[in-house]
Amino acid sequence: MARWKLIGRPTRIVAAAATALLALLYVTQRSMIYFPGSSVPDAPLPVGTEVLELLTDDGLRLGAWFLPATDGPPGPAPAVLIFNGNAGDRSHRLPLAASLTERGYGVLLFDYRGYAGNPGSPSEDGLRADARAAAAALAARPDVDRERIVYFGESLGAAVAGGLASERPPAALVLRSPPSSIADVGRHHYPYLPILDQLLMDRYPLADQIRLVRSPLLVLVTEADEIVPEALSRRVFDAASEPKRYVRLSAEHHNDPALLTGDELLAEVGAFLDQWVGRP
Repeated sequence: MARWKLIGRPTRIVAAAATALLALLYVTQRSMIYFPGSSVPDAPLPVGTEVLELLTDDGLRLGAWFLPATDGPPGPAPAVLIFNGNAGDRSHRLPLAASLTERGYGVLLFDYRGYAGNPGSPSEDGLRADARAAAAALAARPDVDRERIVYFGESLGAAVAGGLASERPPAALVLRSPPSSIADVGRHHYPYLPILDQLLMDRYPLADQIRLVRSPLLVLVTEADEIVPEALSRRVFDAASEPKRYVRLSAEHHNDPALLTGDELLAEVGAFLDQWVGRP
């Protein structure tokens, strides 16, 4: 009997420790997905930038900037809606936006709930509501051609953009380092947690949602991505319908500036938009 007690005690200790670990992961999981900064973006804005507030369905007001096209004919212009990744704020996307405005596209930059001084806390449902508010505000502008709106999502923002595209199709869709799902990313980084799927509150099942999208698709990746492995982005591309294009960029890691405003990225995006949206 003493022997069974001796064997059972270590087992109970291990089980208790595992349960405590899983409980900790459950309550802290969103802090491992979202990295919001609390400060309001403060950066020199290009001439003509309009400072906006977006109103979500659940009553939150989100900070945003609209940058008008600086080239192109008069009248409503095509536009790009940019979906940030899980860190930083809209000021970090200003160089990308400026490049797009020079090509004749208006650009809407915004921050999710809980980011950049916005109210609320980030979650999958919350970010989807934020995305719908941004898309509606952009389409309602008289200086924007609502039939030529492009979604550009990076990393987690690619999952937000792709999910929105399955509900509200854009003229074209650009996804940089898209994760096939949060569960897939989690399994890659935490292979010792076989029940990870059952713990997740936010899933972002992009590889499933992209099957519903019929918009032209550009997927941009780097083989050296240590956060979202290229194989997971490839799943998104493989699940998508034609027309689609897959491009490997020569970047050294997930947050390499080359994946934000590098010449190679800008050239690929510009050529893709010219083909499927039309150069203004």
